[in-house]
Amino acid sequence: MASERQIHVGEVAIGGGAPVAVQTMTKTETADLQATMDQIGRVAQAGADLVRVAVPREQDAAALETIVRRSPIPVIADIHFNYTLALKALDAGAHCVRLNPGNIGGPDKVALIAARATELGTPLRIGVNSGSLPKHLHELERENPVEALVTAAVAFVELMERLEFENFKVSIKSTSVPNTIASNRLLAQRIPYPLHLGITEAGTKWSGSLKSAVGLGTLLADGIGDTIRISLSTFHAEEEVKVAWEILKALHLRQRGPVLIACPTCGRLQFDMDTVVAEIERRLEAYDEPIEVAVLGCAVNGIGEASHADFGITGAKNEGLVFSRGKPLRKVPQELLVQTLFAEIDKYVSSRKVDVDAGAAEQGARWLERIEAENADELTPERLAALEAAAADGQPPLDEALSPVAGRRFTRT
Repeated sequence: MASERQIHVGEVAIGGGAPVAVQTMTKTETADLQATMDQIGRVAQAGADLVRVAVPREQDAAALETIVRRSPIPVIADIHFNYTLALKALDAGAHCVRLNPGNIGGPDKVALIAARATELGTPLRIGVNSGSLPKHLHELERENPVEALVTAAVAFVELMERLEFENFKVSIKSTSVPNTIASNRLLAQRIPYPLHLGITEAGTKWSGSLKSAVGLGTLLADGIGDTIRISLSTFHAEEEVKVAWEILKALHLRQRGPVLIACPTCGRLQFDMDTVVAEIERRLEAYDEPIEVAVLGCAVNGIGEASHADFGITGAKNEGLVFSRGKPLRKVPQELLVQTLFAEIDKYVSSRKVDVDAGAAEQGARWLERIEAENADELTPERLAALEAAAADGQPPLDEALSPVAGRRFTRT
């Protein structure tokens, strides 16, 4: 259930059917202009639509005007406890101000901020974290943390509506993935405003990325969420942006840059796929085109499993194949697989078409046929599919006794 309302943070539309926006937060002291602007530049290059900066001090608020003016993407000021800093951030031109109405000094202070934001036409982000619920909800939190989070968020929404301010988005976060999922599902049913998603204090690049992928991916797959931030314990904010994009790309919600497909490897592997995949992933970061690239460790079923990929490689002992959209392009020595793959990608990027050399493609096809013949007794996914297709055409059905997993799957009819 996508949010009904839409707001604009700078030129970025949030909610109301707009693409899910990617947000991150700088790790620098905001008043350190050079460091802050350098990091904003890196996150923008990585694909951030929005960037949030912490404003805990007067000097940070003073730096905002310059930051907003220089930033290539809209800037959100993150305020806690001190409502005067929120007012100063608004006057400095922040494209949005994030605050927790529960710790900003009470409804009167929220009213002052809402009034100034109305005058300037600036949106707010309001929300709660599991670690900063109002005191009167602490007992409910112990009994039902999800209901406590939603109760706090709804109360803040109702406060803003009483103030006749509706230019806002809402966030409701927890360190618990299940609680974050449950509370956002419940909140999405109760309010029409855009939702910002995140797993607060998710953890390291490894564990935090996994938690965020599970929590945010579940909600986004449900159609819940209008902007996301991956909260990782790293000084490199661009890493948060990369993870966010991978989640969106995996769900086909947005596309940016290449998609890498890589098989998990097995006992058929006959080349150093670990190193090859890492090198290809690194080199693909230089490309903006949404090309799909596959790396398969086995020539027996490689092309069949990635026939939709724009380009791919699959290897056998001492040599391998570069292919495109299910068709062989050329056979090359193993040590030239990556080099040849990127040569083909570069030709495509410059001409917008796949360059096919008929002779090389035919040689690659013959090599693939030989590899398949050498492994003809293996029941690969492709062979199973072919046998089933033949059975559907009136041919004898697949003999279950031939299967290496006989008795462990449903009988085919």
